[in-house]
Amino acid sequence: MRHYMFDIDGTLVQSHDMDETCFLDALYHVTGIQLTPDWSHFPYVTDRGILKTFIETHAPQHQLKDLERDVKNKFIENIRTAIEISPIKPVKGAVEFINALKNRQDVSISFATGGWLETALLKLESAGFDTTDIAIASSNDHYCRTEIMKTAALLATGCKNNPFVYFGDGEWDVKACAQLGVKLVLVGDRTQHHISIPDFNNQTSVLALAGDLGA
Repeated sequence: MRHYMFDIDGTLVQSHDMDETCFLDALYHVTGIQLTPDWSHFPYVTDRGILKTFIETHAPQHQLKDLERDVKNKFIENIRTAIEISPIKPVKGAVEFINALKNRQDVSISFATGGWLETALLKLESAGFDTTDIAIASSNDHYCRTEIMKTAALLATGCKNNPFVYFGDGEWDVKACAQLGVKLVLVGDRTQHHISIPDFNNQTSVLALAGDLGA
């Protein structure tokens, strides 16, 4: 059985800019420190990972557990407000593609996001995704993206080392897939990769590019 794993922000839902703004606002609200979103200096570009590095470089007086609780609560509030003002749109064809995969007997799927689970579910619901029976791993599980991906594989297949094809949109996705030795299908044009798609509108083409599980 083939396993397909999906990032969420920028891959399945058009939420990257909104998500970043809401996160930075929540961090400023809690700490009073305005963080510049240059993620190239952050070894772990996940919600928990960013806070971990933020404490090390900007705010050593904070404990990760406490800061994560407070920032997450404000972040959830910000996401709810943003969605009420402007519902999130899915990446073209993404809802239909996920639904088609869910109906196949020879495929398993999972979501692996660097965001927190609570906000991921809010965004997916707003964009029209049915997450019933989909394994989802998030920054709730770990601060490291590769560990989040391993957790998603474990939840979906019962094995952390089960091979899969990953759909992502960021440079951090490229790096994580290289570290794990898994095949990446890049969605959109935020970075460069030799296998890429603009969206999920052409399901036949997407599956053809995903091909076998070899990297």
